Amino acid sequence: MCDCLFCKFSNGEIPVEKVYEDGNFFIIRDINPQAVNHYLVIPKKHFKYLSEMTEEDRANLGEMLAAIPKLEKLLKLEGGYRLVINQGDDAGQTVPHLHVHLLSGQKMGWNPAG
Repeated sequence: MCDCLFCKFSNGEIPVEKVYEDGNFFIIRDINPQAVNHYLVIPKKHFKYLSEMTEEDRANLGEMLAAIPKLEKLLKLEGGYRLVINQGDDAGQTVPHLHVHLLSGQKMGWNPAG
């Protein structure tokens, strides 16, 4: 059994409100938002790093990213959005399951430290 928080969300072991879900990924709101709209886009298959992806994982990640613009109205992305993938402790990856932070709803400046 996997002890990963996001895997537990995915398999329903820990209930979470999913904003969107399909066969390969789901989207939830971040519990510590860094923007007006802050979502986590989470693949259902567990892997921590981009370097651990299989060819199938790469294809699924591509489909996941391609789906984001199609969800523009649902996620309120009309004014633009930012995607962030943290990789490792130094980058601020706090859950060891690859996920994409999707931030929108405000004008964002450039801050490489945060």
